[in-house]
Amino acid sequence: MSGLIVRRRVAKISNEIRVPILTESRPIVLVTGANGFVGRHVVRALARQGWAVRRAVRSASGNGDEVLIGSVGAATDWRAALAGVEAVVHLAAHVHRPNEEREVELYRAVNVEGTLHLARCAASAGVRQFIFVSSVLVLGRSTDGRAPFTENDSLTPRGVYGSSKAAAETGLKALAGNGGMRITVVRPPLVYGAGARGNFQLLARAVKLGIPLPFAAVRNHRAVLSVENLASFILQRLSRAEASFDVFLLADEEQVSTPEFIRRLAKAAGAGSRLFPVPTALLSAVFRISRQQDAHDSLLGSLELDVSKAASTGWRPQIGLDEGLRLAMTGPADDA
Repeated sequence: MSGLIVRRRVAKISNEIRVPILTESRPIVLVTGANGFVGRHVVRALARQGWAVRRAVRSASGNGDEVLIGSVGAATDWRAALAGVEAVVHLAAHVHRPNEEREVELYRAVNVEGTLHLARCAASAGVRQFIFVSSVLVLGRSTDGRAPFTENDSLTPRGVYGSSKAAAETGLKALAGNGGMRITVVRPPLVYGAGARGNFQLLARAVKLGIPLPFAAVRNHRAVLSVENLASFILQRLSRAEASFDVFLLADEEQVSTPEFIRRLAKAAGAGSRLFPVPTALLSAVFRISRQQDAHDSLLGSLELDVSKAASTGWRPQIGLDEGLRLAMTGPADDA
């Protein structure tokens, strides 16, 4: 591999774009969403493996080599960010959240049009590898009553976020047939780790506060993925990807029930798991009446993944569930 490292200095040429000053030889990887939860962990892992990491950011943090790109969309100017780049890890996205139906156009603009525009610009700039972190939601929210999801399942997304990721995947697959850039799509389930937000943050907070949780009677199986394991797979793909387009499901080795996950989380936090049983049918009714479909699916439903394809590449999760939860509860969240 060849490329150029960008030191901390940048030359400003407009309000939105800064041209990096190139100094010494090392392969450059551009990471979008570098200041986010996953991005911070991925940036650290890439730097440890000798990559020169260029961060595409919306606002300067003063932490590392950065290129300001403003918002991600169909009109984003990626020229400065892509100069001399060997690979792109695309993490930036408008994330899954409640009431997403109110922001359909924003999800499409960022997650679909923004992703495909970046990929086309990367291909034109001679980038050799493009890794897109999608979501298992492109296949649905639950595996209740069916076999675990596989990479061969048809796209059946649920929700606006899942639909936007599925549309981006479809566009990337079409793009992969038109050039030499290798594209890898990664579909993770819930990603947890130090600094994680969303459902994991809420659950961790409840456990730390000792709030009693009514999930002791739930009997499901759910895949999760530590951010360290996600980062390790991205590193492997950067060194081994060969197909013009490939898709992988990822998860930790253990796919456990909601109450078991809470017990393990509590142990990692040094707290007690205050679980008590409530009939699952009653919990389900409460979630549905309160229109909390996301909470219903993520806490009561099963989401099992067949990760044999990722295993067939020689990749294995670097850490187990207990270690991942320990790092999530005690590890650094903000340093990069």
